[in-house]
Amino acid sequence: MGKHVVVGAGQVGSHLAAKLAAQGHEVVVVTRSGSGPAGTTRVAADVADQARLTELAEGADALYNCVNPPYHRWLTDWPPMAASFQTAAERTGAVLVILGNLYAYGPVDGPMTEDLPLASDVPKARVRAKIWHDALASGIRTVEVRGSDYFGPGATDQGYLGDRFIGPLRAGKTIRTLWPLDVPHSWTYLPDVADALIAAATTERAWGRAWHVPTAEPLTFREMGARMAATLGLPEPRMATLPWPAVRAIGLVSPMIGELRHVRYQFTRPFVLDSTASQEVLGLRPTPMDVALRRTLGR
Repeated sequence: MGKHVVVGAGQVGSHLAAKLAAQGHEVVVVTRSGSGPAGTTRVAADVADQARLTELAEGADALYNCVNPPYHRWLTDWPPMAASFQTAAERTGAVLVILGNLYAYGPVDGPMTEDLPLASDVPKARVRAKIWHDALASGIRTVEVRGSDYFGPGATDQGYLGDRFIGPLRAGKTIRTLWPLDVPHSWTYLPDVADALIAAATTERAWGRAWHVPTAEPLTFREMGARMAATLGLPEPRMATLPWPAVRAIGLVSPMIGELRHVRYQFTRPFVLDSTASQEVLGLRPTPMDVALRRTLGR
């Protein structure tokens, strides 16, 4: 068993830390508040404090970057935190495992594979691309794991299939989405993200490149709603899309909603993640969708 330092205890970090602890590892969870799952050592610290993060990562086999500042703060919050992670990995020799995303690819034609260039011209996506390129250039042992939009137990309302989707479905009310209902979209199951991070950290031949989280076949919002309803024994739900001009208007007073213009392309055209390569190298398979939905809905 080894020592694993998980920074961030949100919807991914909590799953990751709990799985590592269940496997018998020493797990240190670092957050601003000192939160984290039972069975772990919980530490309150400023992630951007390079000396403190290095101290916490001493003797660690892996250091996991699972933090996620609010999207509208990426330009200011990410650079000092990324520099701290890289410095801690350089000084301790821990494998730096970065939880990434698909934003940096930008709009693409066809399924996304790990060999695509990080070609987005959106400044916030460029920040994420720079984090990965800088880690590679530093010579440290590092790996990045990228997933699509999350769902599953513990999913937050920041996700599109969280309580704001499931709550109305359970209540028999109309589910209102921000995006078109019938565009295929890849959905990544949260426990599968944690499994992929652990496998990437402990599989030496995975280091030095990025991998996609094993993810099931894409489904539309309407298909996800219908399958959730069937899982709960409910009739197919009513669904409606909020008009885009209304979303833009809300964005004038809500920074988070205002940022959605940068990701709109992900929902107005097929957004499909291909995880074929990672399934082979990491030795993982996506949780079958029916199983994932039952666990998400507590059935």
